[in-house]
Amino acid sequence: MTTEYSGTGDLPRTLELLWRGKEQPTRGPKPGLTLDRIVATAVALADREGITALSMRKVAAELGVGTMTLYRYVPGKGELLDLMLDHVNGPAGDLEEQRGKDWRTTMESIAEGSWTLYTKSPWLLQVSQVRPVLGPSSLSGVEFALSALDGVPLEGKEKIGLLTALDNYVVGAARTHVLQQQATENTGLSEEEFWTAQLPYLERAMGTGDYPHLAALPEDSFSLRGEEAMRLGLRALLDGFQSLIERRRTQR
Repeated sequence: MTTEYSGTGDLPRTLELLWRGKEQPTRGPKPGLTLDRIVATAVALADREGITALSMRKVAAELGVGTMTLYRYVPGKGELLDLMLDHVNGPAGDLEEQRGKDWRTTMESIAEGSWTLYTKSPWLLQVSQVRPVLGPSSLSGVEFALSALDGVPLEGKEKIGLLTALDNYVVGAARTHVLQQQATENTGLSEEEFWTAQLPYLERAMGTGDYPHLAALPEDSFSLRGEEAMRLGLRALLDGFQSLIERRRTQR
């Protein structure tokens, strides 16, 4: 599903844009564009049409300017993508509303926010961020998550491991959810039509006695989908870290 990669642009220029932005001229008329407006427009385009639609030409058209004008602000698509990733990866909304009463409820809030982000902006699931270019928004998101773990008896690498495991899990759950939504469009078969076609074969298979554990499952066993399935796995994941934290507290 990966089609794009972070960090493929000119790294020094990307970092300069992330941390210092485009310096505005002190004299003359104010420019019609800002870097924030360009990035927000690019994100809206990707949300609406997908990552394959992203190009400097299309973003310029959305802004009503010529492509060469856009290049005065952003060197190219690679740099623009990294700016977009930093834009969406930061904490959204009121941080105090997202902060739970303890580390676990805050992790749940972060996971819910990530689920919303990935399902609202599924193009993110097509971007490999194994080498992220870290800007102020991305670091603010990590800082917020780590602040919820302040005082929790975990080592630094364990805290980062917790946050990584959390994001990896939500990414996987969101990817499955998005692919299920796209399956009808891609195949022309609804979910009901797809499984109805297989039903006679599955019923005969269950009747052979070769699959006793499958046959013994209640009829609704495969009905867990989307956000409900994500939350079930999330509880189990956090249960594991909670057990580790409680053992550490007992040892101390």
